[in-house]
Amino acid sequence: MGQGIDEHAIRQAVLALAAARGDGRSFCPSEVARALSDTWRPLMPEIRRVAANLQAEGLLVATQRGVPVQIATARGPVRLAQPTGRRAPDR
Repeated sequence: MGQGIDEHAIRQAVLALAAARGDGRSFCPSEVARALSDTWRPLMPEIRRVAANLQAEGLLVATQRGVPVQIATARGPVRLAQPTGRRAPDR
């Protein structure tokens, strides 16, 4: 991956933002990208891939227009959040 930002750093950033928002509060994947780099757009595919892995692990949920979706197959903008009632682990 370019820009010296690895999968672990992305995973940490996604989980940290989910925990900071807390239950019922979502965020755009671009917020993670912007926190990691000034040139954030190239990071978006990798952030979505990592988010899809976190979703598969049950650590993240994704929605589109308020409807749950699988981020791996969703097209267009999505919102991410930690599952309701579950604190994202420190990893």
